[in-house]
Amino acid sequence: MLVRFAVTNYRGFADRIEWDLSSPANYEFNKNAIKDGIIKNGIVYGPNGSGKTNFSLALFDIENHLSPKWKKIDYYVNFIYAGKKEGVVEFEYTFRFENEIVVYAYSKNAGGILVSESLRVDDNWVFERKNGSFCIDKQQFPMEETIENNLGSNANNVSIVNFLLTSYPLGKEHYLIKLSKFVNSMLWFRNLDTREFIGLETTAMNLDEFIIANGLLEDFSNFLRRVSGQTFRLVAHTPVDKQILCDIGGSEIPFYLVASTGTRSLQLLYFWMKRMSEASFVFIDEFDAFYHFRLAFEVCKMLFNMNCQIFTSSHNTYLMTNDLLRPDCNFILNENKIKPLCDCTDKELRFGHNIEKLFRGNTFKV
Repeated sequence: MLVRFAVTNYRGFADRIEWDLSSPANYEFNKNAIKDGIIKNGIVYGPNGSGKTNFSLALFDIENHLSPKWKKIDYYVNFIYAGKKEGVVEFEYTFRFENEIVVYAYSKNAGGILVSESLRVDDNWVFERKNGSFCIDKQQFPMEETIENNLGSNANNVSIVNFLLTSYPLGKEHYLIKLSKFVNSMLWFRNLDTREFIGLETTAMNLDEFIIANGLLEDFSNFLRRVSGQTFRLVAHTPVDKQILCDIGGSEIPFYLVASTGTRSLQLLYFWMKRMSEASFVFIDEFDAFYHFRLAFEVCKMLFNMNCQIFTSSHNTYLMTNDLLRPDCNFILNENKIKPLCDCTDKELRFGHNIEKLFRGNTFKV
């Protein structure tokens, strides 16, 4: 699981911003939002322009050099803080895999090229590369001096983690294998002006085609009825059809022509929920941009009952309720900080409190 993440000098974050998921409060409700002492589910709030999208994208930078999965094509446009373009962007991830704590840190220049990289496991250095030098624990990874020198210069900018993964035979319980599996199973997506995603898949897919080919028409129709109260009679004439049709009074009309923006957004959510059984960490940016506030609540309930770590960003304070999450799982991002509600006030927050009302009354200060 992801325990902690920090980034410095990325886009609008000139200074270090750290997100700590390792210290949940002692609330006795909604315990399913916590797993093994780590916050498993949460919602990130913040004013427009506070950096919610940029922070979520920073979280997925690790995909760009460790994973072969789908990348955001324009990711490195405006990558570095404009006031420090000659510097580097620094990333630090802390993971927990069973009883091992893995800390992976690296930096990149404005073009997204790796400049430095290091790995620690349970406070023991595994390797470190910076300023043209390289050192590694040779008991774990014995290597010739020429290879060590080449990795120090690293002219082809290969990640040391990927080099070790492909150069040494490792058991399935090795921390590098677990790290690689986790990163390869991360997923970020959003549905705003355009649909975008990072990770989990290697190619973009046609949603209609996926639903038809997997025999999910009835399941998808039931999903729409269950979460939004909408009833559609969906039709496909063959298993290789690429377009879902909607039967309305005997006439067949393409589904996309009768579905609202919100319903098409639900179709995208449905697709990814079918894939999330393989996911390790999911972030959905402004997931409810086209949802009715009660629909957003129902969607959250479904998402937060899944096994993987799932977080969303939102402006919908209707979701800021102890009926859904807890004060330590609702985060405010503002002024280059991200903090849970329980750390934004001296007031003792209890289950019976109206968290949304307190928020609107400016109780919480980051």
